[in-house]
Amino acid sequence: METVVGVLVFVVVLLGSIALHEVGHMVPAKRFGVRVSQYMVGFGPTLWSRTRGETEYGIKALPLGGYVRLIGMYPPDEAVGARAPRTWWQRLAADARAASAGEIRPGEDHRAFYRLSTPRKLVVMLGGPVMNLLIAVVLLLVAYVGIGMPVPGTTVESVSECIVAADAPAGTACAADDPPAPAAAAGVRPGDRLVSFDGVEVTSWAQVSALIRDAGDRTVPLVVERDGRQVDLTATPVVAERPVVDDDGFAVTDDAGEVLTREVGFLGLSPASVIQRQSVGEALSVAASGTWQTMQVVVTLPQRVVDLVTTTATGGERDQTSIVGPVGVGRFAGEIAAMDTEPVAVRAAGLLSTLAMLNLALFVFNLLPLPPLDGGHVVTALWEGARRQVARLRGTARPRPSDSARLVPLAYTVFVVLGGVGLLLVYLDIVDPVRIG
Repeated sequence: METVVGVLVFVVVLLGSIALHEVGHMVPAKRFGVRVSQYMVGFGPTLWSRTRGETEYGIKALPLGGYVRLIGMYPPDEAVGARAPRTWWQRLAADARAASAGEIRPGEDHRAFYRLSTPRKLVVMLGGPVMNLLIAVVLLLVAYVGIGMPVPGTTVESVSECIVAADAPAGTACAADDPPAPAAAAGVRPGDRLVSFDGVEVTSWAQVSALIRDAGDRTVPLVVERDGRQVDLTATPVVAERPVVDDDGFAVTDDAGEVLTREVGFLGLSPASVIQRQSVGEALSVAASGTWQTMQVVVTLPQRVVDLVTTTATGGERDQTSIVGPVGVGRFAGEIAAMDTEPVAVRAAGLLSTLAMLNLALFVFNLLPLPPLDGGHVVTALWEGARRQVARLRGTARPRPSDSARLVPLAYTVFVVLGGVGLLLVYLDIVDPVRIG
């Protein structure tokens, strides 16, 4: 049941993200006087639609995106001085200009999108991706600030029975000749709450970890709270080779990817997690970090797609760090919701964070400078604006509008390629899914 709920939440948020993305385009376009003839969520056959004012609002069968139809997206032939088409490329561009011009009613030429100034075009085109960014920030604020995230607390979850090597595989059993862990020898039990260590009051697990590491092999007093009363213990950490960790508690690796280790004090305790609300700054930092990581993935996207195609063609095993599509993200949402070993708050925060990362991906991906993506229109508007500024500085006549219809064949090509990649991801996410953990 939890899996179904997670998937349903994902679908609702995905459709909401698509709808709001298109609102980000539609609202400024209408504000600038452009007639918006259609606002659609999805592609394919129309399931429902209703006309309000001069705009038809509707839902289509395939929830794989959406669009708003702005009249006059492409300048007409006379505006760009187009000649009779001779090649198939020119014919596609001419057909696009004709279709765009056909949407302009008599006396409405001033309401065509191509008539907008460059700054206004940028506002309209960037409105969609920026909306996805805002959605991601809101979801992260709810997850991190409103609900909180699991962090190591000061309550002991488990006590090691013995001392094992730092590079030993997880779950390595204790051998008969392995020395007992200092925490076990001191009498620490799971469920104990650490009160003080070496005379220092304990407030966080990061502080405890640092105190233990710095203690070396000195015998120190340890106070724990057990069943509502404080218990005085004495512990003698041992000096053992352990991974170097950063301020966030993650292991530090060298250039070769190997975990760095050093000799530090070791007690043999593992903390239980607690839900702790984070600051607004932390949520915004996660949004910035997620955006940067997504940009790195997008830069390597062609190679990742080639790897996926090769894996599919050769029947190889899919890399668990490979890119996933909407079906894969929906599976993630279902798996997170089904983690019955985690508190509901942890699952809710994890689900919201996953959906936030999806919106960050939509934000970054739509900014790619390729038609028919928003970034392609942004580049076209910037080029047109740059030409106008150069003409103004030179004192020459204002140049004609950029013939953006000439990019239509490229837009079709990109659409087909992206559609093929999307179908491949859907196939792989079903038959060879990437799983959490």
